Amino acid sequence: MPRNARRPPAVPAAAPRGAGQVRIIGGRWRGTKLAVPDRPGLRPSSDRVRETLFNWLMPALPGARVLDLFAGTGVLGLEALSRGAAHASLVERDPGLAAALRGAVDRLSAPAEVHAADALAWLARRHEAFDLVFLDPPFADGLWSRALDALASRLAPGAWVYLESPADMQPAVPPAWTLHREGRTREVRYALYRAPGHHAAVTLRPDDPPATTE
Repeated sequence: MPRNARRPPAVPAAAPRGAGQVRIIGGRWRGTKLAVPDRPGLRPSSDRVRETLFNWLMPALPGARVLDLFAGTGVLGLEALSRGAAHASLVERDPGLAAALRGAVDRLSAPAEVHAADALAWLARRHEAFDLVFLDPPFADGLWSRALDALASRLAPGAWVYLESPADMQPAVPPAWTLHREGRTREVRYALYRAPGHHAAVTLRPDDPPATTE
């Protein structure tokens, strides 16, 4: 090839049909892309929702033990690790998604464990407590009530629980939990709760307006 000739641009590998990508938006792995395979009910939280959520959570992340219960792409759990959480358990029953999660964890050398298991069955046999839980089940399965019941004994004092549901639905949470912040898009309601037992200051001023994302 002549010295001044330009090489043809590299052709990126084609993504699997129906697949997309979601990216980690903050911390040490900022910009890292994760595959979003074509799966029924797989609906990663949007960049704007996650940016709002992790702004809320910022002071609570360093050293946190995290549970991403219906992990899907794992973007919530991995985002938490990227921003300073100590360890994450990523639970996903779909074998293909679990394999992709293991690949992402290995690629990032992330302090995380991937569990290819039914979320509720996995919770029933665990004994550790978590400081932060992401609860974003497939909407069509209607698992909020059962998952919230199963979580009751797996929360550290003052644990944070993020809950995502359809925009017109507000799942019933234990009465002792405190709603810290919430927001809505056209498709989802996203809310951050705190379990009893904490004595630290809240992460946002109490006079901040509720978040709304279009």
